[in-house]
Amino acid sequence: MPGRRQAFTRLTLTSVIALVTAAPLHAHAPREVPIERVRQEIQDVRAGHPRLLVDAGTFATLRERVRHDARAGELYRVLHTQAVGMLALPPVQHVVVGRRLLNESRKAVRRVMTLAMVYRLSGEERFLQGARREMLAAASFPNWNPSHFLDTAEMSLAVAIGYDWLFDALSPADRTLIRQALLDKGIRASFEHGQCFVHTNNWGQVCTAGISAAALAVLEDDRELATRVVHRAVNGVPNSMKASFAPDGTYPEGPAYWDYGTSFNAILIAELESVLGTDFGLSGAEGFDRTAAFINHATGPTGLFFNYADGSSSRGPLPVLQWFAGRYQRGDWLLFENRMMSEWLRSPEAAEVGGSSERLLPLALLWMPAELPAGGPGLGLHWLGRGEIAVAMHRTSWEPDALFVGIKAGFAAGPHGQMDAGSFVLDADGERWAHDLGAESYNRIEERGMNLWNRTQGSDRWRVFRNNNLSHSTLVIGGKHQDVQGKATVIKHVTSPVFPRSVVDLTPAYTGQAARVLRGVGIVNGGEVLVQDRLEGVTGGPVRWGMVTRAMVEIRGPREAVLRQGGKLLTLRVLAPASARLQLFDSERPPAEHDSPNPGTRMIGFTVDAAGAPVELVVRLTPGSAAATGARELPVTPLAAW
Repeated sequence: MPGRRQAFTRLTLTSVIALVTAAPLHAHAPREVPIERVRQEIQDVRAGHPRLLVDAGTFATLRERVRHDARAGELYRVLHTQAVGMLALPPVQHVVVGRRLLNESRKAVRRVMTLAMVYRLSGEERFLQGARREMLAAASFPNWNPSHFLDTAEMSLAVAIGYDWLFDALSPADRTLIRQALLDKGIRASFEHGQCFVHTNNWGQVCTAGISAAALAVLEDDRELATRVVHRAVNGVPNSMKASFAPDGTYPEGPAYWDYGTSFNAILIAELESVLGTDFGLSGAEGFDRTAAFINHATGPTGLFFNYADGSSSRGPLPVLQWFAGRYQRGDWLLFENRMMSEWLRSPEAAEVGGSSERLLPLALLWMPAELPAGGPGLGLHWLGRGEIAVAMHRTSWEPDALFVGIKAGFAAGPHGQMDAGSFVLDADGERWAHDLGAESYNRIEERGMNLWNRTQGSDRWRVFRNNNLSHSTLVIGGKHQDVQGKATVIKHVTSPVFPRSVVDLTPAYTGQAARVLRGVGIVNGGEVLVQDRLEGVTGGPVRWGMVTRAMVEIRGPREAVLRQGGKLLTLRVLAPASARLQLFDSERPPAEHDSPNPGTRMIGFTVDAAGAPVELVVRLTPGSAAATGARELPVTPLAAW
């Protein structure tokens, strides 16, 4: 890579500066990087393309690899098929939906990156022309919608990658048009709409990566402007990284946004290293070196995410895991990903791309490690994610039919938060039995004049069914909402193979409704799940216990139900209190007109009067594979004894 080769040859000239200013690999807070250091790095980069993430030698190596490596070859064939399909599509258009151009920007990322990659590996002129058409269409837009700056950032990444990877094949006139668009509609617009760069959530990661790509692609034209962009990036994105990954890599906005923010965070680091030969210590952010383990644990054996906060449970390929595995030499981080990738590549849908990571699929080919050391420390079976949005997960194995349960703590007022404290998901026998409905359509709510992003207690956000606790597999007291500032915490996390379990103190989430609320989830008999609650001093009204499911439900008695789906079954038994009476609650048709329907879903649960003495709610969930153990008597022990 031009930048990287230059950085390696001048290492002796900058080693003293690097040792003084660069953070060590596992530092928790990178030091402020002086602009003088950034300026020197930028000045020393030789002209030449490609340099963003790759160089000409990288493409030559990839051409050989796709011929001789079965996995790489299979992925390349899918990318080639996708590229052919893209040629028949009209180019991106300046279509703003609601307040977003984001759909078009994401189309551009997918198309330009795929077409450019396939052109560089195949040499077929048609793919060059397809990528050129997309870039020129984007360059002709009046703007890249900087008022919603994610749109600008993603479009900048798309156009920057195409400009850099295809530079030598573009005409001088095309280069001028595309370069000017990057400068005016991307880079300079970022200084007029700089709020994106102070965000401490996924916005900071995405905006920084997109605009840095643009600056590094055209740095010969204005090195001082590139210096300002990179200086802002390396001193701003640590705020997002601290909020996103500290202390242990667990992502507070949920797995779907982990996919988004972390992918762009890795792109930023890879851009800097490929062009400048350094990431200025960014990869030393606390928890960053563990976050790939988190996303593995946050995926159930079914291949579905534990989708707390806003986000779908669906998981596609995660190209960024290839980058993490190669960087940290952790083959165990790819065991699950490689299985999912193989299944995805064989599916009929492989020619279509939807999710945020799937549009970055060419990067999986670029980042796929040639080989990794055998063995490794392994992922373990349990995860405790600490921090403001704490989660805990337990599983019996990493096989597709394993038992898996995850429970959410935290609070609703966090970024992309929902009133889901205490909610859980459950996988067993290859099926997901307890679901989270995910996020409501942002445009759908905003078009009705509702403020979806005000997270105060009485705001519109909590009128949305999918966002409040009435739709989650948690407790509802007196039909009331959870306290948005009430922060639930994991107070016990035990990884014993006999009875792995976690207990969450939900009391702050039910302020004014109960004096104390605890919830525990644990795996018993090696294949069943217990969900147990203790409530004290309930004053808010009757307590509803509920679990959202897509299974068909047969209520066999006051305290027993059988759930069936996919040819499998799960038995739900209420062990306490004796007064409980199971019933179905409607989750398919929410009460408000502004809510989207949730077809095929229902909530199984019960309502009890918990006023007066403390009460414990105990629910036993037995998959069909554990039917023999489920027939045994299971004594109820107080949650305090967990």
